[in-house]
Amino acid sequence: QVQLVESGGGLVQAGGSLRLSCAASGRYTMGWFRQAPGKEREFVAGITWSGGITYYADSVKGRFTISRDNAKNTVYLQMNSLKPEDTAVYYCAATTYVSTVALPTSRNGYTYWGQGTQVTVSS
Repeated sequence: QVQLVESGGGLVQAGGSLRLSCAASGRYTMGWFRQAPGKEREFVAGITWSGGITYYADSVKGRFTISRDNAKNTVYLQMNSLKPEDTAVYYCAATTYVSTVALPTSRNGYTYWGQGTQVTVSS
């Protein structure tokens, strides 16, 4: 059983930055999703095991950066230029699907999920 533990959420003003972390041991493709109140959980960013492939939702492209440190079993989501519409619970997810050329971007593509961390951006 894979355990994913997120940290780093909080309250920040618009234009500010936060960095989320997700601790997960094992060889996994990792993703970040978010869910705002009354909305579906949506893909934010993903990264392959090697870190060679990353993919972002259009809404965060150029503002968010996903990275990983496999020696520390940790995946990061650096969020800059935050907007009020980024407010959501952010979830870390993992899948045993490992590829060097692609990664899943749908919720169904991931098997393991963290408990979520709240990110609130005030205007």
